[in-house]
Amino acid sequence: MPERSIVRVVLGIAVPVSLAVAILAMYFSEALTTYRTTMADPGDFVVHARPAARVAQDLSAALTIGFLVLCAGLLPASGRDKSIIGFAQWKALRWAGWSAGVWFVSSVASLVLIAADTAGQSMLSPGFFSIFLFFATELELGQILLVALMAVLILVVMLPMVRSTTGAGIALGIAMLGILPLALAGHAAGSDDHGNAVNSLALHLISVCVWVGGLAAVLLLGSQLGKDTGRVLRRYSALAVWAFGAVAFSGIINASLRLGSFADLATPYGILVLVKVSSLTALGLAGWYQRRRILPRLDRNPEDRRAFTIFGVSEAALMIVTIGVSAGLAASPPPVPQGSIADVDLRRSLLGYPFPEPLTVSSFMTSWHPDWTIGLLILVAAGAYLAAVVKIRRRGDAWSIPRTLAFLAGCALLIWLTSGGPAVYGRTSFSGHMIQHMGLMMYAPVLFVLGAPILLLLKATRPRTDGSRGLREWVLWLFRSRFSHFLTRPPVAGLIFVGSMVGFYYSPVFDLALSTHVGHVFMIVHFLITGYLFAWVLIGIDPGPARSPYPFRLIILLATMAFHAFFGLSLLGGTEILAPSWWASLQLTDSAALLADQQRGGAIAWGIGEIPTVLLALGVAMAWRKDDERTAVREDRAADRDDDAKLTAYNQHLENLQRRSSGR
Repeated sequence: MPERSIVRVVLGIAVPVSLAVAILAMYFSEALTTYRTTMADPGDFVVHARPAARVAQDLSAALTIGFLVLCAGLLPASGRDKSIIGFAQWKALRWAGWSAGVWFVSSVASLVLIAADTAGQSMLSPGFFSIFLFFATELELGQILLVALMAVLILVVMLPMVRSTTGAGIALGIAMLGILPLALAGHAAGSDDHGNAVNSLALHLISVCVWVGGLAAVLLLGSQLGKDTGRVLRRYSALAVWAFGAVAFSGIINASLRLGSFADLATPYGILVLVKVSSLTALGLAGWYQRRRILPRLDRNPEDRRAFTIFGVSEAALMIVTIGVSAGLAASPPPVPQGSIADVDLRRSLLGYPFPEPLTVSSFMTSWHPDWTIGLLILVAAGAYLAAVVKIRRRGDAWSIPRTLAFLAGCALLIWLTSGGPAVYGRTSFSGHMIQHMGLMMYAPVLFVLGAPILLLLKATRPRTDGSRGLREWVLWLFRSRFSHFLTRPPVAGLIFVGSMVGFYYSPVFDLALSTHVGHVFMIVHFLITGYLFAWVLIGIDPGPARSPYPFRLIILLATMAFHAFFGLSLLGGTEILAPSWWASLQLTDSAALLADQQRGGAIAWGIGEIPTVLLALGVAMAWRKDDERTAVREDRAADRDDDAKLTAYNQHLENLQRRSSGR
């Protein structure tokens, strides 16, 4: 059988095989039996169609993301004009459009089936349409699924119009937004430690889509790659290694939250977890073999794709089974009932961790609730930074030790801010929250900017010459875009910095950041980016848009920090409690104590903000002095080369003016 036929047959049976495995897994875990005895019965069709819709949704989402990853980061552009997408990229976009359509249809079906399942009503029962509207617009689960559906709809409309690598990258970002809300709609959202559960599941979903979808996309586009086959496969293989690591890590975190002990591995749910772990281990070994044995053959002969196709199809078949097991696990009740502790502890159900003891300096410095996913991302960033430093030093290039120490200090501080005392008390005390805010917005970003990670990236990576975009090319595109030019103007960066504080605290956003996981993650990301942007405009040495003169930077810094001090004083003298409903839900009802803590937070904002202000001012002054020294050295060298031609010409000009005035 020809290679393309083998690929199409295997991928064509993906949905029915995955569905069969999912239903078998659900029967094995007694999910269907338990469901029928504990929930209202919506009918056989809904019970069996729901996992079918979920399997189709997962596979089509993975395929869409896989094709977009290839188009945006792995495939070369047109041979003659690198600004035009190549034929393989065009095919990838076409495939992505079709799979996005399937993703949308299966998402609609899944939304309707989940509504019927939740209500325990048949879709043909009278009044189901009203029930569906209520579910989709009023209940949190329905709203989450509706948001994901809207992102997929935007993708479906957008993809036929995409004609560039930039457009493919933007579409990939939208596709990620379409898959992320699903992390809030499963067991993770009901877990006692729902913060770690949701974060790890989000990482798991994205990594699986990149890994599985990327392999399927490579197999389907294999005949279009030609002489670029080896190069594209090596890029995919490197990406797959990272995806496999993320899948393994996030899977361990999720399993640990759902299995109370090793004894739970003997339960039906635990056995399914072991099956999934075995499948992932086999896939990891297959990927290792592929990198060691098959890719070197393709480097020698790009046309010899048969071995890779057969081996890749075998991997795809194993992935199909793994996805089916995963779908069955998602619908099966774990041994540890989700929300079992939270059901009797309202404050824990809101926080996702036990309510901490009263805030003291000692408890603030020693309390920990690790955010495993964010911590992993920070450690990966630190490791990548050190690897890049080692690489350029081996090459003979210099890299400042203080820069390295600054970046690593920023990573350590960020881990503490997101997993230590500021994270534990950031949602139970306004003063604790303000310390976290100041650290995220004014301390960690300054350390990261001093580390110059963008400059290091450019030094450590080679530019691609085939028109494709790797990490280096995407970072350069971002920094050279008109949007970046606008954001990096000092007045704009300053307005964003001060406007973020007013817009955050004196609007419902503050309440959302405290009461919802999505709002909390948004707060962390927003404060980091805002602080990094402001610090980079003032003292950054990374390549980017043209900088403003140093005196203007100092003026913007002083004006911004004056407003920051005013913000702290307004909190210090305020008499209205912010986010009162959140504190009430935590059973913190002493208004006098809440107001005193809020005023303490204002004092912290006012006092702590002075230290980074002084550091930034010193940084601007030092950069100004160094720039003047470089200018002076440059002018001295030019004068040595041309015997100070500029000064001679200037003196001659003065003499001519004097002669003219004397002649009069």
